[in-house]
Amino acid sequence: MLPPPRGARGTPGRSALRHASPALLAYAAVRLLGVLVFAVWARREHRDVWHLLAESWDCDWYLKIADEGYAHTLGTQIDANNLAFFPLHPLLIRAGSVIAPEPRGAVGLAVAVACSFLAAWGIFAVGDHLYGRRAGVLLAALWGSLPVALVQWMGYTESLFTALTAWALYAVLTGRWIWAGALAALAGLTRPTGVALAAAVSLTALLTLWRRGRDGRGFPVRVVVGALLAPLGWLSYVAWVGFRLGRWDGYFAVQKLWRNEWDGGVGTLRTVLDLLSVERPQLFLMMVTATLLGSLALFVLSAADRQPLPLLLFTGLLLLIVLGSKGVYFPRARFLLPAFPLLLPLAAALARARTHVTVTVLLAAALTSAAFGGHMLLAWNGPP
Repeated sequence: MLPPPRGARGTPGRSALRHASPALLAYAAVRLLGVLVFAVWARREHRDVWHLLAESWDCDWYLKIADEGYAHTLGTQIDANNLAFFPLHPLLIRAGSVIAPEPRGAVGLAVAVACSFLAAWGIFAVGDHLYGRRAGVLLAALWGSLPVALVQWMGYTESLFTALTAWALYAVLTGRWIWAGALAALAGLTRPTGVALAAAVSLTALLTLWRRGRDGRGFPVRVVVGALLAPLGWLSYVAWVGFRLGRWDGYFAVQKLWRNEWDGGVGTLRTVLDLLSVERPQLFLMMVTATLLGSLALFVLSAADRQPLPLLLFTGLLLLIVLGSKGVYFPRARFLLPAFPLLLPLAAALARARTHVTVTVLLAAALTSAAFGGHMLLAWNGPP
């Protein structure tokens, strides 16, 4: 259960869902367009739509973990140890498979699609809380129109992680610290980058406690509990992997076999410079590069706009992790899908713009997303 959002007049429950319905409908529209374009394109190329959305690449890793569990040893093979994948999504697949064992991948895909709507609702709630209903609707629509947004409706973890992130950040903004800590802990069981959300929640809570102590207002238990809960999911899984492999750095050893090590961004910079020096770089890699550079620009705008601290902490730490890794380059646009607060400056600007300008921008974004989604799974020779 997620923390109940507030409706237009601050009332929880059904009124909040009605209040968010334009955002959910806008999100559904842009994603249905993307899936329709992808399905038509795939059929023309005689490709299996179901396999690509529910069973390919990382989807298959999660399905195998749900079926067979985790590895017991580290090994030496590159890109082969499934302990690199966090457990919440496979656990949900395993639980759901009792209800729907066939077809393979159905539960993973259903979890992703359902969580994408929960994410869109949470994203709307954050935008509505900060800038009003129109900005919240546009924020959800923009998130559904990102270049790699097709992943949101694949059997991947991005939708689940974004849903937990959005509602955790909303909980912080509205002072619901125990909810924030619990949701951040679940996010830490979903993706490695859950550590960014945990840090954002805990640091904001600690700053709140420091300010209250300075003003002589005491230390609310709920803030302390939220701060302590937030990192437990990520820390628990990292500790469990270390225990399973019999070495304290077991998780980091696994990540090293996947070539995911932090080098401060040196590897990322080299890759970008190499791509820019090539006469005809691959389109997908150029899209990833544009996404990374655009995300940096949006972070600067977000900071200049004085976004609330938990949002800036989360997006800043996520960018630091994604850009600072020397691991594989091509999935980094996908890794930034949960960084929806970066879109707030665009959503706020579009909310102030004339209707025809807003509609034109959204339509262009949705069509571009649909085109890149098809290219990502059908033309790019690799995982998203």
